[in-house]
This record gives sequence, C-alpha cells and structure tokens, in this order.
Amino acid sequence: MAEGGDAATVAHEAGNAVQETPKAEPEKAAAPAEPAPPAEPAEPTVRTIVLTGHGGYDKLSVQQKPQPKAGKGEVLVRVKAAGLNFSELMVRQGLHDRMTKPPVVLGMEAAGVIEELGEDVSGLEVGQNVICLAQTGMWREIVAVPATNVFIMPEEMSYEEGAAIPLSYLTAYFMLFDFGNLRPGKSLLVHIAAGGVGWAATQLAKTVDNVTIFGTASASKHDAIKENGVDHPIDYRTRDYAEEIKNISPKGVDVVLDPLGGADTSKGLQLLRPMGKIVTYGSANMVKGENRNLMKMAKTLWQSTSVSPVSLVKTNKAIAGFQLAHLTGEIELVRSAFQDILNMYKDGKIKPRIDSVWAFEQVAEAMQQMNERRNIGKVILSPEKEPTKPAEGDAAPTSPLKKKKPSLFRRLSKRASRSKDEGEKKDEVKNAKKESPIKKLRARLSGGDPNIEDTDKQTEEKVDEAVKQEEAPTEPAAQEEKKDEAPAEEPEKIEVAVENPAETDDAKAAAADVVPDDKPVENEEKADGDASQEAN
Repeated sequence: MAEGGDAATVAHEAGNAVQETPKAEPEKAAAPAEPAPPAEPAEPTVRTIVLTGHGGYDKLSVQQKPQPKAGKGEVLVRVKAAGLNFSELMVRQGLHDRMTKPPVVLGMEAAGVIEELGEDVSGLEVGQNVICLAQTGMWREIVAVPATNVFIMPEEMSYEEGAAIPLSYLTAYFMLFDFGNLRPGKSLLVHIAAGGVGWAATQLAKTVDNVTIFGTASASKHDAIKENGVDHPIDYRTRDYAEEIKNISPKGVDVVLDPLGGADTSKGLQLLRPMGKIVTYGSANMVKGENRNLMKMAKTLWQSTSVSPVSLVKTNKAIAGFQLAHLTGEIELVRSAFQDILNMYKDGKIKPRIDSVWAFEQVAEAMQQMNERRNIGKVILSPEKEPTKPAEGDAAPTSPLKKKKPSLFRRLSKRASRSKDEGEKKDEVKNAKKESPIKKLRARLSGGDPNIEDTDKQTEEKVDEAVKQEEAPTEPAAQEEKKDEAPAEEPEKIEVAVENPAETDDAKAAAADVVPDDKPVENEEKADGDASQEAN
C-alpha cells in the first residue's frame, strides 16, 4: 500500500508539473530585409597628363582624374589634339614666370568636339569642332573651357592644325603687326625659324609685300624654312648670324624676334637699323638638357642687356616684350586677332606645319623632340593615339628614367685604378729590361724560340755554368775593392759551338736579340712614355 500510495503521489506531482510547464510561444516570422540603397555611380574619370614636380621628364605621368563639369559660361570639349610649346618645357624645369605649384595639368591650346554646353552659353552647339585656348589644363581627354576662349574651326582644318595654331600664330601676329608694325619693304630676323612660332612668323610676314626674312636654323632644316618663305637661312651652329646679316644688309634689319635672351638680345639690339624694334618673348638660352642648369641660367641673366631710355633715344631704337599668357584680361583683343588668323587660313595664306603627333603616354619623348631642337613645325599630343614602338633598326627614344652619369668620386676612383694598372705594366716593362741577357739566351736556346729545334748539349752546359756564376752572391768587400781598383770589365763572351751550319745562323740571330743591361731599349722606353701620358 505504501508503495502504491507513493507511486500515486509521484504520478500526481508529475501531472501537476506537466500542467505548470508553460507552452512555447510560436516563433515570429522574420521581418523582411530593407532594400539596400542604390549604389552611387562611380564618378567618371579622364586620362590626364600631370606634372608631379619640377625637374626632368620623369616628373610627367598619365593619371586618371575626375572628369571636369561645364560650369556657368563654360563648354565641355572632348580633346582630339593638344599643342606642346617651349613654355611648357620651362614650366617643367621650374624656369617659367607662371610658376604653378605641382601637381598641375599643363597645356594651353587644344582642338576637339563640344560635348556639353554650360548655362548662359550661346552661339555654340554640341557636336561642333572647336579650338580652345586657356591658361593651363588642356592636356586631358575632356576639358571645361570658358566659351569666350572657344573658336569654331574651319571645316577644312584638321584637329592637329587646330591645336597648332593658337599660341604660335597669335604670338607671331602680335609681335609683327602690333609691336613690330611690319610694313612693305622692311626686313626681319626670325630666330629658331623651324619652330612653331618661327614657322608662323615667317608665313605671317610673307603676307606683307616685299619683306626680307633672315632665319636661323641648323643646316639640315634650311630647305624647309626656305620653302616656307625665309630668304636668307643661316646656320647658327657654324656661323655668326650677326656677321652674316651685316654682309648681306650692312645697315642691319628693321625687326628682330628674340626668343633666346642673354647675349643674343644684345646682338639683336646691335643689328637694328634706326627706327628698328626688337621684341623679346622668351629665354630659351636658359634651357640646356633635361633638367634645370643653374650655370646656364646665371650666364643668361648675366648677359642680359640693361638699356637706359637715354641710349634708346640716342640710337632711335625700341625694345618690347611679349607673352600671350599675360593677355588674359584682353579677350576682345585676342578674339579679334585670332579671327584674322582664321580668315588667313581660309584664304590659303597660312598653314601650320605638324612635325609629329605623340600619344599622351609619350609626352616625355615629345618634349625631348623639342628640347633637342629636332622638330620642324609644331609638336602635337593626342589622347586618342596609341603609343608607338620604334621600328626595327631605329634607335629607341631616350627613356625618361635614363641612366645617370657616374658621380665625380666614381670617375676619379676608376681613373686612379686605371693609373695603377698602367703603373704595374710600366714596372713589368722595367723589370723585363733588367733581366739578364744570359737568361734571355738560355730561354731562347731551351725552346722559347720556335725557330731553334735542337740545342747543343755543350752550349747548355756553358749557359748553366754562366748562370750559376751570375747568381752566386758576391761579398761586399770584394765588390768595393773591385770598384776602387778599375772599372768593371765587360762580361766574357760565350762562344757557342754548333756543328750544324743552319743552327749556327739561328744562334747568331738569337744572340743578336740579346740586349745588354746598360743599353736602353728604344721601343720599350717609348711604350713607357705613352703609358705615362695616358695615365696623366
């Protein structure tokens, strides 16, 4: 009974425990995930040539930069071609007065297609071919340019020609017609006549009747500049251009266009006739090599002319200076001049010459082409052109990261090492001269001379005995006594007895080659002298 009662009690308590256990609540359905916000479209980028610092060609690199947007009064243009000018070489080296702190995008002229018009822009349409002019920033695939600096291209003009015209022809135009007041019957000196500005100045000067043009260029470019209109080409590398001009025109010239500076400005001033004018527009003499040359800069500045107004009054001459980049506030003046230039192009009076077209990635090679004065006409950059490889057999262009010249310490160390080697060779020659003639004879008789086949045994014994006597040590006292008594006797001659007559002749020839110690060897001394001079 007890056991049964206990069992009932346990069962009752277990039932109560089951009843008291709370029921599990049904799982709630998962809330639907909130939709992710749409990803913002990536900001478009364009390939851009960036100047990362002042220095050599390695300071230029092609980078992806955010695409510019057309602001109020601006036009968005896709660039097809951009011009390269000497001023950009000077900016890269840190020599230009328009010093912009890198990183910066260079380029002042370009040609392309309008893709978008900003607010308040009129007179232009999307899809038009245009020429753009700006202070900087043209070396990109897409540029935003003020509408006032955009000009519609003539239909017959190529993009490369459109990029070649603005800076070169505007600079030449203002110097010739505004400062120079070029008129019929006058004479003109154009420096670097095969360059962009020189080429443009020659063509524009020829639009005036009976103008005589003197042009400086290397001899290889004379045919090209004569065809362009230069009457008297002068090779400035081999001749003094001032003397050449005076031989042809003793009174000088009426107008000098001077992009060189330094001593050439002084020479140009001396070349002017009364009422003549010299217009300076650069300092190309400062640029020598890839990097900035401080000595060249100092020399150019030192040789620059300092002229007082009194001296100009006495000589009836004028000096002017020009730089298109400083005409930013004269938009109407620039637009009027550029419209005249475009009309001349349409009339066939002018036509820019394209020297070469380079991909953006080859901007260093393009600059090198201009820096080394190898171009005839304008150098152009194109964002659409693929980089080209040199043809087989052609020399590859110099790499921007070219090997540096060994330091002065390394060059001196190498020279010292070479001098040491030459000194050792010189000692060997001296030691050879001191070698005993008997040893020389023994070497020849023992097989050193291929002309001697057999050696007489008796001769070998005599030679061995002579060598032993020569190598035997002598006492100092005996040597001193011998020195006091009488001069040294000549060494005993060794007679070689050879039975074969043919061998006798060979032995005589061998003996003739033996030179006594105290007799100088002319050829060896001459070799010593040559080695000494080379070492020095």
